[in-house]
Amino acid sequence: MTSSGFPVYVLGVGMTKFTKPRGQIDYPEMGYEAGIKALADAGVNYDDVDTGVACYAYGDSTSGQRVFYQFGMTGIPIYNVNNNCSTGSTGMHLARRFLAHGAGNVALVVGFEKMLPGSLRTLFSDRTNPLDKSYIMMVNTRGVDPERPGAAQFFGNAGREYMERFGATKEDFAEIARVNHQHSRRNPYSQFRDVYTIKQIMESPEIWDPLTKLQCCPTSDGAAAAVLVSETWLQGHPELRERAVLIAGQAMATYISSTMPLIILKDSPDLYSKSAIDLVGFAMTKSAAEKALSEANVSPSTIKLAELHDCFSTNELITLDALSLCPPGKAHEMVRNGDITYDGRVVVNPSGGLISKGHPLGATGLAQCAELVWHLRGWAGERTVEGVGAALQHNLGLGGAAVVTVYKRADGSKSRRLSDKELEGVAGIAGRGYNPAVEARAVTQSEIDVGKSRRAASGWMDGGKLGETRL
Repeated sequence: MTSSGFPVYVLGVGMTKFTKPRGQIDYPEMGYEAGIKALADAGVNYDDVDTGVACYAYGDSTSGQRVFYQFGMTGIPIYNVNNNCSTGSTGMHLARRFLAHGAGNVALVVGFEKMLPGSLRTLFSDRTNPLDKSYIMMVNTRGVDPERPGAAQFFGNAGREYMERFGATKEDFAEIARVNHQHSRRNPYSQFRDVYTIKQIMESPEIWDPLTKLQCCPTSDGAAAAVLVSETWLQGHPELRERAVLIAGQAMATYISSTMPLIILKDSPDLYSKSAIDLVGFAMTKSAAEKALSEANVSPSTIKLAELHDCFSTNELITLDALSLCPPGKAHEMVRNGDITYDGRVVVNPSGGLISKGHPLGATGLAQCAELVWHLRGWAGERTVEGVGAALQHNLGLGGAAVVTVYKRADGSKSRRLSDKELEGVAGIAGRGYNPAVEARAVTQSEIDVGKSRRAASGWMDGGKLGETRL
């Protein structure tokens, strides 16, 4: 046992295809599909689950119970988590802590979101907005246009500051978007799979300088899930260890006091109130990354695969810097050198990222986890990144919270792409007949038979009809 507790593993993952919000699929169906897929992928029945964590930002209280009761009404504790765009990773952080310190052995974490079309908006106009102080800082430094999306202004302003301080250009941000769209064509779960040129990206409608429409994540409906297990539980099921992925390091940080000087920005101690970069979470990302990497005993220079929170292309560039994937102030040079894609220094967002894959808030962190697990297992087909010893995940929520997680294969080896014959075995897991990393299908009856409780009926909340949650 270490200071962070006993080892915890991701044993199973599952997700739905991310789609435009059309109101055609409700959150119970989305959450059910992702959860059943994760249970079947892990080879775990819901009767083994002793902790449930539901992750969503837009929904009434106890929406998690409404989703989980479909797996079986077994009486386990179910926690509902809302931490803005970092909600899914926050749920995983919570579940890992439970298991690492002996408060459970098997946790199911399900993230889901049914969103309204258009830009993010506040739903409560009769009470204090939790971002009110952040808006005041933005008003006092860069100004606010009430007719433009607020999130785009936060992250667009941060991009402007990086340009002013370090010499990044609009073309650098457009290149980030181009790469993410290029990556998404290989991901069957992506909301968008179109490929664009830099010219097309830069000439798309401006949202907030330097951001254009094709550099901004869309609102999305979707769900994703993960099954976490303790070392003790996994030792009792050695036949499942081959698919297990170790959570080697993980940390969550919130905004850091302005009395703490930033490493990259060397101005006065009260710089927090002046910096658009820090306002979108640079310092808390850096803090979480240092802790997670240290726990995993991994140097940033060895990271070859990362899923990071590219809600806007400007934030991906800033986050490369905060995660120390480049020298301070040099993220734009990393982009120009082709070092964020295949054959470069690190493959960033092979899933297509939030920009192209989509961003259903509660599901995003869990979808990032699923992508990295598939790569480390070698299941991701033509998008597989080989030779990865440790994969890095970053999930950010304004308000705020940054969660950074480092994953490793349970056997300590590096990732490799499985052969066609080996992938036949993947298709046989849970009797589903396909590889979920490269095909997005509806939940199958065989997966339901593996995952759904065998001893506790879901009763009047029975759900998850086949074909109901479709692509």
